[in-house]
Amino acid sequence: MAVDARAVAARVLVRIIVEGHSLSNALPDALQPVTDGRQRALIQELAYGTLRWYYRLDAMLGQLLRKPLKQRDADLHCLLLTGLYQLDQLAMPERVAVHETVQATRSLDKDWASGLVNGVLRNYQRRAGVLEAAICENPQACHAHPDWLIDCLQSDWPDHWREILAANNARPPFSLRVNRQRVTRDEYLGILAEQSLQATRLAVPEGVQLDRPLPVEALPGFSEGVVSVQDGGAQLAAGLLAPEPGQRVLDACAAPGGKTAHILESGIELAALAAVDIDASRLQRVAENLSRLGLHAELVQADAAMPSTWWDGVHYDRILLDAPCTATGVIRRHPDIKLLRKQDDVAALVSRQQALLESLWPLLTPGGMLLYCTCSVLVAENSDQVERFLTLQTDAEEIPVNASWGHACKHGRQLLPGENEMDGFYFACLRKKK
Repeated sequence: MAVDARAVAARVLVRIIVEGHSLSNALPDALQPVTDGRQRALIQELAYGTLRWYYRLDAMLGQLLRKPLKQRDADLHCLLLTGLYQLDQLAMPERVAVHETVQATRSLDKDWASGLVNGVLRNYQRRAGVLEAAICENPQACHAHPDWLIDCLQSDWPDHWREILAANNARPPFSLRVNRQRVTRDEYLGILAEQSLQATRLAVPEGVQLDRPLPVEALPGFSEGVVSVQDGGAQLAAGLLAPEPGQRVLDACAAPGGKTAHILESGIELAALAAVDIDASRLQRVAENLSRLGLHAELVQADAAMPSTWWDGVHYDRILLDAPCTATGVIRRHPDIKLLRKQDDVAALVSRQQALLESLWPLLTPGGMLLYCTCSVLVAENSDQVERFLTLQTDAEEIPVNASWGHACKHGRQLLPGENEMDGFYFACLRKKK
């Protein structure tokens, strides 16, 4: 039975926009029964793209509909959004986009709406210029971000907020981390070239960026553990943590395990590396990633903020705290964040970060270092968070992050989305006084 990619994408969007599921959960479920590669690619393109431009598309749709659709027709609303996305953002023949989107009403069991969908999309074609002018008067629609986030970015990054918004709306690069235990970066670039795969070096030692994305199973050496998919910004963590031979290392909030693996790939003979995560299913992903790479760490399912339930009492020389955050630095990879994250979430996450910092600090040996990092660009979660910790923790001192990338903050250093082809990450190094 043929799959209607547009109808499938509409149902995925309902799960996210209406029901609050994440794209990383809703999309794989929808793709699982789809075997045709082109259909899978189109479903993914429509889901990601429609979410990326949701606030723009929804504002346009509001002007094209005579009255809002009923709640029971949320799938139709989402189908219309995908139709507008095809016309507004994709280099797809308009005739195909309109015809196939109209046909998708049948797969949604809403044949009665075919005329409505056709009318809305044809009306967009006639009024595109007028709609664009109206969009420019609405910041939320113009920048395709929620108003609260635009306000935060304007306040936190007055000289860079426009660039951040633009980077968030761009397609992310396909970035890899070469496993130095198996091959050098130059050797892997040679392997890619032999297969006519164009790639360039990232501004991190093991980083490679492909000119176009590939399914992981098509990456040379992926199944053998030669290479992993990881953004260049995330690859900065292992170097900043800088563990030394014989040290005990803790990776708190470790899933999905990219940073854990990168630390182990350095080849440094550690006394121990423990990877803690509260989520059993996500910890299983850590196990799978380490297994593919031929690496080993002690995996612990627990709340890192409650060491009494899992810590053996032996102090760590290095602690990596990749704290839960708003993820506002990785929106280009996870466009559903724009819809799922709310302003009230910031305070709750700041509180969680505080609890983790305060709970993990006693586990650090005197002279040891804790690397605090987030994939957020919000000052409240980053520099302000570290300032508060340093004020309260008298035995903590900051080690400046001296680097050519990113921006020096009052405390720590911030990489903004898109800079050096990387996602947005924040890093601060905190040493415990002896």
